[in-house]
Amino acid sequence: MELNHIARRSGRLSSFLKDEMAMSSGLINRLKWHSRILVNGVPQHNDYTVSVGDTITALMDDPQADYPAQEGPLTVLYEDEHLLAVDKPAGMLIHPSRSCNEGTLANFVLGYYRAHGLNCAFHPLTRLDRDTFGVVLLAKSPHVHAKLQQTPVEKVYRALVFGAPEAAEGLIDAPIARKPLPSLLREIRPDGKPSQTHYRVLERGSQWSLLALTAITGRTHQLRLHCSHMGFPILGDPQYGSSESQAFSARLGLTSQALCAHSLKLTHPITAEALHIQTQFRPESPTAPM
Repeated sequence: MELNHIARRSGRLSSFLKDEMAMSSGLINRLKWHSRILVNGVPQHNDYTVSVGDTITALMDDPQADYPAQEGPLTVLYEDEHLLAVDKPAGMLIHPSRSCNEGTLANFVLGYYRAHGLNCAFHPLTRLDRDTFGVVLLAKSPHVHAKLQQTPVEKVYRALVFGAPEAAEGLIDAPIARKPLPSLLREIRPDGKPSQTHYRVLERGSQWSLLALTAITGRTHQLRLHCSHMGFPILGDPQYGSSESQAFSARLGLTSQALCAHSLKLTHPITAEALHIQTQFRPESPTAPM
């Protein structure tokens, strides 16, 4: 992938890379040592004097991943030359691990890139639990990924829960701490990290409700734990569900937690375009509401 800029002034090459092209110092140094920064097609050092009309090019190709590219199920929600947004299904890992090097979202995204002639690596901005489904936003280069990490992103989840909050909307403010090892779960504890979730009731049923959830803080398992703590656990959640919610989930045939990364709103880090990317809420059950 190439990042190009046509100079409208003269000056040191380094000033264009930092200011007009908004590249980090680390990225500039990495590309410089590999002769990946060009002016009019010729590699140049950072102190090179750029003239008006010169074309500055940064070659952004990523190193090869240490896991295989695979063809597989991949639903693309949005794509341009800088970004890719996909719809991750429930039950799929985001990234390979020591015990699982294939069949993850990263493998399938890499396969998609290779099938389309793109030499990009896997740069996710958002990460989801294995059993959470919905929108995952990725950058196609380290440069765009670095800019995305500085871009405010409004993330809204949807959850099908057992029971319902009394109020139509509200704020859950409960500190979260990790349970003692070897457990990987979290719990509400006074000495935990400050954690806040905003909820809004979208629909109420006889024993369930559909909520819109916004995580103001980003703690591990925050949405699942906060809903459980408030007495309306997410259906299909095996770790934080109550015995009643798990029994109701079984009657519905839910095979995973009914939690969806439903939508993202952000300003495009390169074009400054307003983006709104969303998916459908589809609990994996033949009888669940919606």
